[in-house]
Amino acid sequence: MARTPMIAPSLLSADFARLADEAQRVADADWLHFDVMDAHFVPNLTFGLPVMQAVQAVSPVPLDCHLMIEAPERWAPGYAEAGARNVTVHAEACSDPRALARDIRAAGALAGLALKPGTDLDPYLDLLRDFDTLLVMTVEPGFGGQEFIAATLPKVRRARELVDTGHLTVLVEVDGGINADTIEQAAAAGADVFVAGSAVYGADDPGRAIAALRAQAAAAMPG
Repeated sequence: MARTPMIAPSLLSADFARLADEAQRVADADWLHFDVMDAHFVPNLTFGLPVMQAVQAVSPVPLDCHLMIEAPERWAPGYAEAGARNVTVHAEACSDPRALARDIRAAGALAGLALKPGTDLDPYLDLLRDFDTLLVMTVEPGFGGQEFIAATLPKVRRARELVDTGHLTVLVEVDGGINADTIEQAAAAGADVFVAGSAVYGADDPGRAIAALRAQAAAAMPG
């Protein structure tokens, strides 16, 4: 069965003074990626729940909330309750990922598990049966504009293999350095969802950039 690539522009690359307008500029996207950073789990500080609620109220596409925070158990269900389509937490920050996945799902969202570039996939394979998305970070979390780390792609390939053989049912998402030069590598490895920041928001026509990235990914997807 053919897969359709999903493009999720990252609001981290948008104009923070015009977030409502910036959400509208990517109306052709599949998800709008919303990065939450707490200056503890990662060194940067970005958005929180009140901003997410404001963006959620005006966004033409569902929000994909990526929580790069300590103690995600405390905050993640609130993002789901506020209407996020997908709420992703970091494996490295969770004390009980399986319980948190249940809480996120009970609050109405898909549950995602994120792995840093240096985090091995294998210890989390059993846990992933309780999640809907796997986010493979293709840069170190914390800042936008970093270069794509190709060495993370074996995790994407491994996850794709397990999905294709029926062992997992997750969407495989990649985040970091995704642009016209790298999206085909990620798609060929097996990713379904592509988070793109400056490749979309830095373009003169974000809608055209989204369409071009989607076409590139579709052409590179196996099968």
